[in-house]
Amino acid sequence: MEQKKITLITVCFQAEDYLENCIQSVLQQNYPNIEYIIIDGGSTDGTSDIIRRYEDKLSKWVSEADEGLYDAMNKGINMASGEIIGFLHADDLYEHASVISKVIVTVYGDLV
Repeated sequence: MEQKKITLITVCFQAEDYLENCIQSVLQQNYPNIEYIIIDGGSTDGTSDIIRRYEDKLSKWVSEADEGLYDAMNKGINMASGEIIGFLHADDLYEHASVISKVIVTVYGDLV
């Protein structure tokens, strides 16, 4: 049985100091069917450089001015193709590689 596609979205702006840890924590997840989208609000610090370093591992990303957090979140949702959508803010991270797998099994059980 194919596992549900999970879309994780990170919205950021001027996140150079912490975005890389966030990205790495998503990429290290052991759940096999993750679509990862980053929406950057047109940062002028090194945020887009960090995103570019990982772009071959990202599903989609964009860096452009937006109308704030909720506009950026909606952009991500509109780009998403997963059956389940989650957000991880740029200054947060998943501490363990099994977080998404555990959440899916706990919440959805055999529906995975």
